[in-house]
Amino acid sequence: MLEGLRQFIADIVGPQAQDRAFGDSDYRLAATALLVHVVSLDGQPSAAEQRKLHSLIESHFGLDRGTADRLIVNATQVEGEAVDLYHFTSVIMRSLDEAGRKRIVQMMWELVYADGEVSEFEDNVVWRASDLLGISQRDRIELKHAVAERAGGKVRDRAVGPAPGGLPGLRAT
Repeated sequence: MLEGLRQFIADIVGPQAQDRAFGDSDYRLAATALLVHVVSLDGQPSAAEQRKLHSLIESHFGLDRGTADRLIVNATQVEGEAVDLYHFTSVIMRSLDEAGRKRIVQMMWELVYADGEVSEFEDNVVWRASDLLGISQRDRIELKHAVAERAGGKVRDRAVGPAPGGLPGLRAT
């Protein structure tokens, strides 16, 4: 009888948490939630973005297709419940060294570039997440340029940045 009561309370309090295959302290869930956030910034993810997300999750975390699907579903759920990026980045900070955190930022850039356009929002989110992950501005920009180069210049960067004179909209004379 006591076990039945415990189960009843557990079902009411947190059925979604029990259904998740990955725990809240699993860096893979946190990293995938960041990636889901990035891929969702410019609306409904394109087919190219969805393929890239699955590819990154499967290859980086060494998961099969079904497990990667479950991780993405779980990450989509927790990302939808999140109010900021801090929860995800703090889990990653506790779990990965600097090289691992850089790889997460690289994965974010790969997703940003997957649809052929870089929006101001995507650029800003990667900047904020990189900062929370303790990745320097220099490393973040180097990762961005490396991914852009691999994309072969087929990307339209709509992120706002300074014009060649240093100030937005002004040109050096």
